[in-house]
Amino acid sequence: MRSCTLLAKMYALGVLSSYSRPRVSNDNPYSESLFRTIKYCPWWPENGFRTIDEARSWLSKFTRWYNLEHKHSGIKYVTPDERHRGIDTQILEARKKVYREARKRHPERWSKQLRDWELIQAVYLNPEKEAA
Repeated sequence: MRSCTLLAKMYALGVLSSYSRPRVSNDNPYSESLFRTIKYCPWWPENGFRTIDEARSWLSKFTRWYNLEHKHSGIKYVTPDERHRGIDTQILEARKKVYREARKRHPERWSKQLRDWELIQAVYLNPEKEAA
């Protein structure tokens, strides 16, 4: 199918053409990141969805799990909901205390420094490159 024919068919179907470039991850970094996360979800249905309602239901459950239950390594193993509500600070302080106490009780178990549980101030999907 030639490109002008494809564009005409898309228009006829009410589909808007996107000008995103292939293999450019920062055209829409949020959707690109979400697509990868969903694609590698261990309970992604191998055979797809039978209906649009089934897909919507699955995505709703996934979103709830991702935001309310899943601990994210990029934000020190708290959930996005905990981070958004500002309780990540208390959680990380409690973890630091637990680690310090554990090291005090059994120093022989620790060959290196304690894990860094300091709050991360900002998280970026595609940070700007510093000017040279």
